Amino acid sequence: MEFLLALDAGTGSIRAVLFDRDGRQVGVSQEEWTHLTDPRHPGSMDFDYRENWGKVVHCIKEVISKTGVPPSSIKALSATSMREGLVLYDGDGQEIWACANVDARAGEEVCLLKKMNAELENEIYNISGQTYALGAIPRLLWLKKHEPDIYEATKSMTMINDWILFKLSGILQVDPSNGCTTGMFDLEQRAWEAKIAEKCGVKADIFPDVNEAGKVIGKLTEEASALTGLTAGTLVVSGGGDAQMASVGVGAIEPQQTVVSGGSFWQQEVNVGKPLVDNAGRIRVNCHAVEGLWQLEAIAFFPGLVMRWFRDAFCEQEKAEADESGRDAYEILEEKAKSVPVGANGILPIFSDTMNYSAWRHAAPSFLNLSLDPEKSGKAAIFKSLQENAALITYGNLKLMEEATGFYPQEVIFVGGASKGRLWSQTLADVLGVAVKVPVVKESAALGTAVYAGIGAGLYASVKEATGKVVQWENTFVPEMKNHQQYLKIYETWRKVYAAQLKLADRGVTAHMWKAPGY
Repeated sequence: MEFLLALDAGTGSIRAVLFDRDGRQVGVSQEEWTHLTDPRHPGSMDFDYRENWGKVVHCIKEVISKTGVPPSSIKALSATSMREGLVLYDGDGQEIWACANVDARAGEEVCLLKKMNAELENEIYNISGQTYALGAIPRLLWLKKHEPDIYEATKSMTMINDWILFKLSGILQVDPSNGCTTGMFDLEQRAWEAKIAEKCGVKADIFPDVNEAGKVIGKLTEEASALTGLTAGTLVVSGGGDAQMASVGVGAIEPQQTVVSGGSFWQQEVNVGKPLVDNAGRIRVNCHAVEGLWQLEAIAFFPGLVMRWFRDAFCEQEKAEADESGRDAYEILEEKAKSVPVGANGILPIFSDTMNYSAWRHAAPSFLNLSLDPEKSGKAAIFKSLQENAALITYGNLKLMEEATGFYPQEVIFVGGASKGRLWSQTLADVLGVAVKVPVVKESAALGTAVYAGIGAGLYASVKEATGKVVQWENTFVPEMKNHQQYLKIYETWRKVYAAQLKLADRGVTAHMWKAPGY
């Protein structure tokens, strides 16, 4: 029997997921992690590469132990991760600094860049599909000013998934689907563009080789073997960004296919055959993990994390029930929310806004229009309102992308942890007004990563062959169009209310949930 190992480094956790060559998940080990805020630097979010490497090692060892799979049967491994997270290395290949994806410390540097050249951000966007909001350039400028010793010592830069592969193989490299999120890539060429770095005053000689997903970059070292229990010489294969790998994991490898990834963040991905950019700069454009494809992307901030906050802060009873029954607390909450009517009795959650990449920020977190009747504004109704809200943001983002492409999806593929919820999946279908397909394997970023590991190992001839073999569907949720019409009205109300709340945050009356550096 042949197996493939996928390492999935998300915003909130690291997972080691083992698949057989038919795409069946045979085991998973997961460790939650948190990112460090330096009190000296507001908005900072450091990636603790020392502690987190220990968690990666633990997950690999545990998944091998739990499954009993002989390490010699694992033919290849690859990694995916949150995009935008950076790791910097010195000349000896030692990590010297790292940050997670929504690190927002570099606001002053963004302001300086904009003052230096008001047109430069737009020029960079037209080449790279990225703005300063989550890119590497402001962070590197921040280091140049605040941590000059680290900046001067930096000789290489990778993304977090590439860091994992480096720790296992000793090879520094990046892939296009995650490397492009630095903002220093030429989208069309799928390669580094040093001129962007030079124009912004940051190092242009720290870029490692670029390898498309599925390319064997090296083999597992003896040192990594001793740490993890994997067999030395196991093939290590280039991977990609989590949203792009999630698309591969559900077979979204053709133009116009649309994927909604419901994790800590929610990403909406529309495949395109050429790197389009939005004239208004509202939408992000990335390299797909599939060579020759790109993706228009919109991001909803924190729906998964907001739901986890709600569960942990208010749902002790449901968590206790889950512990006693062995069920998931979210499943219990969904059962209790089934009878809540469309619109959740008028509750309007204010969390993420729709995408506005060039002026990206979100209003203060809140719930509005609550009733004093506990039956109408209790846990079940608030839970349902949060599910609806994530779906409404998704609808708004897909409409934005329709403006850029002229295309609104006829169906949507729903993946990630949120797609485990039948109520959430049906709500998404009702809000979008199109069928929502849910795959058997919900953690499709890991499956997509395993697909490319398998390509590297020669188990599959192509991504099309692989996905045709491993992708299976669990459910298709058909929209109730009567509900859809109600949700269109709710959406318009929510947009008006959100705009008013955003003005309060912009005026400093309330605090933004998140805002891009320099806004």
